[in-house]
Amino acid sequence: MTTETMTSLPRSAEAGPEMLALAPFYRDWVWSGTIEAGGMGPGSPAMQAKGQAKVGSIQGGLWYEGDFEQDQYLADGSFVLRWQLHWVTGWDRGAAEYRATSADNNGPNMALYRGWIDGDRLIYESMSTTVPRIRLTWLLKDPTHATWRNEYTLDGETWNLIEEYAMTVAG
Repeated sequence: MTTETMTSLPRSAEAGPEMLALAPFYRDWVWSGTIEAGGMGPGSPAMQAKGQAKVGSIQGGLWYEGDFEQDQYLADGSFVLRWQLHWVTGWDRGAAEYRATSADNNGPNMALYRGWIDGDRLIYESMSTTVPRIRLTWLLKDPTHATWRNEYTLDGETWNLIEEYAMTVAG
């Protein structure tokens, strides 16, 4: 094989500093918190939830993937449902921003998100051009604790809380 042949061969992409910046947010987490009344749809009651996430990097660190799961309960402790979601995120070089996709058992539907890091916050907003839209925010408190918020907008400007959780690194 010649030097010319070697330089024309395709190569796999390599993870850059953008993926290193995501690392503090993508851990195995456990959490508990509340879902607001109306957060699961008009007329839905407030609920408590406990959950967990198993997260890891894939394809040589180009992406993070995670399986998220939480059990939701009414105030009297009655079980409502188990929510499950599969998430994949990474740096999209062409778009010069973080991109993510999610698929959960509330659908069946799949969502696409664009994201950015602002200090100790990781924020994703759904890429839909119509409302309602979703915003997801991780706020790092310290290396082992974070807050996670899920919000929606009906007008594209005002964000309303759906749920919020106190997260701790698992294990």
